[in-house]
Amino acid sequence: MIRTIPVGLGDRAYEVLVGPGLLGEAGLRIAPFLKRKRVAIVSDTTVFALHGPRLVASLAGAGIETHPVLVAPGEQTKSFEGLADVTDRLLALNLDRGDLIVAFGGGVVGDLAGFAASIFKRGIGFVQIPTTLLAQVDSSVGGKTAIDTPRGKNLVGAFHQPRLVLADLDVLGTLPAREMRAGYAEVIKYGLLGDFAFFEWLEAHGREVLALEPNALAHAVARSVAMKAEIVAEDETEQGRRALLNLGHTFAHALESETGFGDALLHGEAVGAGMALAFRFSAAQGLCPTQDAARAVAGIAAAGLPTQLDALVGHPFKTDELISHMAQDKKAEDGRLTFILARNIGDAYVARNVPAAEVREFLAAEGAQ
Repeated sequence: MIRTIPVGLGDRAYEVLVGPGLLGEAGLRIAPFLKRKRVAIVSDTTVFALHGPRLVASLAGAGIETHPVLVAPGEQTKSFEGLADVTDRLLALNLDRGDLIVAFGGGVVGDLAGFAASIFKRGIGFVQIPTTLLAQVDSSVGGKTAIDTPRGKNLVGAFHQPRLVLADLDVLGTLPAREMRAGYAEVIKYGLLGDFAFFEWLEAHGREVLALEPNALAHAVARSVAMKAEIVAEDETEQGRRALLNLGHTFAHALESETGFGDALLHGEAVGAGMALAFRFSAAQGLCPTQDAARAVAGIAAAGLPTQLDALVGHPFKTDELISHMAQDKKAEDGRLTFILARNIGDAYVARNVPAAEVREFLAAEGAQ
């Protein structure tokens, strides 16, 4: 069964389709958006080797000409150099503003291709076909696109909404278990930030989601997408409620910066650890009951995600370096630290002007130097 979740943004509204077999339907689903039957497919070499032939065949079946633009897998591709390379190859294809780019891959490809689409001839349409759990439930929905810089993650980018998102659950069968766990961090995030009932459901069925049980997986992805779609429709450019989607991310991005944005620490692993830190920090500040924080951390750990600094490559971390990265975070204002903290499970809020001294003391207690 295909589930359709609308993202209500007026004349820029679009649909997210969730279900099995969507790769085979891609040609028929994408064709109505094309002025001429021609697309560029931005993908990484690993994803394209696994699933590219099926996508190309589906598009060809609808009479659509395809032009693959392949990049190396990994977060390092999401850089100024990677962006320059992709945009140059897109320009060489002589695409015009009536054409489409298909972002076919995980979060790195979606971010890179989406940002390229946002600036290519001042904006060209694109379609997201996310191939990781993390991308399906988070980065492919909402139009946030960006690249990393040496100063931090996702600091250069744009809001550019896709025309369509096709989340084919079948492609998740080729994901390594570590990637599934990393994606699950973004699933449990929705329960932790605003849906206690969903968190309880994940406590009972999380193992089934990670084992790719079809009904459990479909519910987890669809519920996550529906929550994000609702929040994005209310606050597209993250001026208010959308910031809640960054639960754990202030800690996570600092950890990723310290570990070099590589495979040593995947984004979802950093988010898992970051959410655990956010709940423990909330408890330490007297904002969240200790038992709620412990339960949240247990839910994260049950998926095999890290919840302690000493479980991460790069430990021991330097407190001053982590604080410096946090000050560069996009949510920081006038040098003040901003975190998404929790009153309890399912009730997160934006905490502005958090004293750096309190964060430093907390990180030291967590094992940073």
